[in-house]
Amino acid sequence: MELSLSAEQRQIRDMVSEFVDEEIVPIADEIDDTDEFPAELIDEMAELGLMGMPFPEEYGGAGLDYHAYAIGLEEISRGSGGVGTIVAAHTSLAGNMLFEFGDDEQKETFLTPLNRGDDIGAFALSEAGAGSDVPAMTTTAEPHGDGYLIDGEKLWISNGSVADTVVVFAKTDPDAGNRGISSFVVRPEEDDGFHVEGTEKKLGDKGCPTAELRFDGLYVPESRLLGGDGDGFIQALKTLNAGRITIAARSVGIARAALEDATDYAQDREQFDQPISEFQAIQHKLADMDTKVQTAKLLMHKAADLKERGEPYVKEAAQAKLHASEVSREVANEAIQIHGGYGYTADFPVERYYRDAKLNEIYEGTSEVLRNTIAREMLK
Repeated sequence: MELSLSAEQRQIRDMVSEFVDEEIVPIADEIDDTDEFPAELIDEMAELGLMGMPFPEEYGGAGLDYHAYAIGLEEISRGSGGVGTIVAAHTSLAGNMLFEFGDDEQKETFLTPLNRGDDIGAFALSEAGAGSDVPAMTTTAEPHGDGYLIDGEKLWISNGSVADTVVVFAKTDPDAGNRGISSFVVRPEEDDGFHVEGTEKKLGDKGCPTAELRFDGLYVPESRLLGGDGDGFIQALKTLNAGRITIAARSVGIARAALEDATDYAQDREQFDQPISEFQAIQHKLADMDTKVQTAKLLMHKAADLKERGEPYVKEAAQAKLHASEVSREVANEAIQIHGGYGYTADFPVERYYRDAKLNEIYEGTSEVLRNTIAREMLK
């Protein structure tokens, strides 16, 4: 496996890094304070092609490989974890569902404006009683005329209250278990019966609205069905598998931000007439933090490499997401420790990194579920 970046990948990294330093980092605390969706910032990112990085140019995408996409998302998340989630949910979940399972007309109609950043995407799978247990969902889609009527509720939907295109999962055959789940393209502004019940007040991940959605007799034509009737469960698993690579990228970005801030602070902060970076205890913390970040990046790129080659990567994506998410929390925790009392205040961003990092261990596969996945793949 080639461990050095290509010229294009380096170019993407440098371009996104510069944008993050100039446009995201200066307003990251404001995004965290207000918890408002940063619409103007997303428009700027769209102009740079950052809202459709891994998709072909024929559908308005940037045509990047998954390594470059992960690198780009890592840099974005280094600036703001919430903005990283906006991009990941929009691209890896909603966009990927349309790219992988949509027909040509669906891609042209719905994926292209997502990739251009004209529309925002969301992925509505989870429910109050159906998080990790997807087949327990109660949302239904009953045949009606030339389409379906969708009824039910969804919870914890990233971008849900601001999305123009929402991929919704519902049971078309409630008695068929996971084989009775299908996916549909819903357009909130066009489809009667789409309701945003509210958004969550969260520990972190600010700026990315996490919404509760309700569907009340929402009619969608059959042309909005993605793939075949009953394909939804497999589609969701495949989409979440790829999405785990990008959550690993978000994790690495947050961990890098925490490490960089801790390193700078340790060199500036003096105690006992010397910078605290000269104390071996601090040096060991920094060494461990950097080692964890580097191993997380390698696992992320290993999974991306397998995806690019078209080889199975279920275990590798689970390992990348599991390890990187735990690393992000651990590194952010140590960054707070190095900052001491200052790290526990909102005067320094390390406390934001810690709050943002925790989410990585929960969404798109909890750490407990991922350990089950890894063991199952090992024991096949």
